[in-house]
Parts: sequence; structure tokens; C-alpha cells
Amino acid sequence: MFKQKKKIFQLAAIGLASLAILAGCNSGETSDKDSEDGVKVRTVKVAFDQATKPISYLDDKGNPTGYDVEVMKLVDELLPEYKFEYVGTTSDDLLIGVEQGKYQVGVKNAFFTQERTEKFIFPKEFLGLSSAGLVLRKEDEAVKTLADFAKKGYSLAPIAANNAQYTIIDEYNKANPDNQVKLQAGDAFTIDVVQWVNEKRVDGGVMIEGPFKQQVLAEDGPYHNLKDEVVYNEFAVIKTWPLFNKKEQEFADAYDKAITQIKEQKKTNELSTKFYGRDLFEVLETVNR
Repeated sequence: MFKQKKKIFQLAAIGLASLAILAGCNSGETSDKDSEDGVKVRTVKVAFDQATKPISYLDDKGNPTGYDVEVMKLVDELLPEYKFEYVGTTSDDLLIGVEQGKYQVGVKNAFFTQERTEKFIFPKEFLGLSSAGLVLRKEDEAVKTLADFAKKGYSLAPIAANNAQYTIIDEYNKANPDNQVKLQAGDAFTIDVVQWVNEKRVDGGVMIEGPFKQQVLAEDGPYHNLKDEVVYNEFAVIKTWPLFNKKEQEFADAYDKAITQIKEQKKTNELSTKFYGRDLFEVLETVNR
């Protein structure tokens, strides 16, 4: 009888231990395991903004895709010691989550700002390129640059001070003190630029080309009816970056080696053409940021 009870207690202990292990695996922490060839594999969470087509989004089947995501998939292929787990989320949650370690890295067409270097690791190698432009009413399509916009004394849609687009305009103003754009800090991180411009609440606004195409030029875009009323005039092509948690320097270094190889093979050029409709790397020579 004693041996039988002892056996029951041993089985119960094993069961509890198994449950504890399973609970640990589901805690949201990264995990390590050996691959078939004996390489230690670490699972890392890659957060992406799931509502910024064609940069990063969920396709019709609910799968993560977009330029940023597809480049990271190529990076994953070159890093056998890592397994990428993609987590679709919002822009705000991505920034907070990466900073707090909920995610090890995040991709959201992120521009470089000095403020962000205090919260994230910026790797040595950028991820892609993004077109930034002015959204204007058709009657103002002759306004091609920030200098043109400033010279006319036009009003700009508010931009949140923690938005990298704010930094772009602020840097222009500092470099051109005699011809500054009227820059106003907004309360919200993003506002509906197309609507503000169309309703004449402002003369123009800063927007990224991809979202403009999806909102205005795409047949199923919410503002497709305004395709002949508003225009997009590119004024800069800017480098974009993955944002790594501050404790992930080793991971960021591994990314750098992989992305360098991917760029050398021109795969980023191909993905740029696929998702943006043109190879933004062709104008890389003109990128200052």
C-alpha cells in the first residue's frame, strides 16, 4: 500500500512539473531549443504594424506580409540560430512593446530620430526606403518641395511631436531659418491628412507614399473618389529601420550581417518594386538620412 501511494505521488509530481513547463512556454518569453542539426534556436517576437499596407499588413488569408515583413523573413532564413514569430499589432503597441521587451524587434516603416535612440537599438544597416511627400489639393500641384510650400506661407496639417515626420520638417526648418514651414505639433500621433486637405482645413499635409496610394489611388481606397482632387508630391526618400529592444544587441548584430547579404543580392530592390511599384533603392544616392 505504501509503495502504491508513493507511486501515485510521483506521478502527480511529474504531472505538475509538466504543467509548469507548459505554462512557462506560453508566458510570452523567448525560448531556446535545439534544431535537427544541433544548433541552439531562439524564438524571437517580431512585431509589425498590421494596418499599413503595403509596408506591413495582413493579407486576405490573415498572413503577415508587406515590404518590411518580407525583408525580415529573408533575414530569418539566414539566421538558423533564430526563429521569427510575427505578431501583428498597432503602431503604438509596437513601440511600447519593443521598449518594454514584450517584442524583441518591431518593423513599422520607422524613421531615425535622436529621441528613439534613447529607447531602441538602431542597427547599422537600414531595412528599406520610404517616400515622404506633400498631400495637396489639385490646384496646388505645382508646389513640389518644402521650400515651395514654405514660400507660399501655406498651413501644414498638425504632426505629433513624437512622430518622425515632425522631425523631418523640424530639420528642414533648422536648415532653412529664412523660409520655414509652419510646423504645428498635434495631439494625436496621426490625423486624417487627406480629409484635412480636401476639406481645406489646411493647405497640405505630410504623408508616406504607400498609405496615400492605398487610401486614394487604390480602387477600394476610402478616398478613391478624391483621386482627381488631391495629389502627392514626393519631397524626400528616407531610410527606414527595424527597432530592437535595448537588450538585443547580439540579435541586432546578427540582423546586420544578414541584411547586408540580402542587399548585395538585390532582393530588397525586388521587394521594393513588388510592394511600392518602383525601386526606391535606385535613388539611394540622394538619401541623406
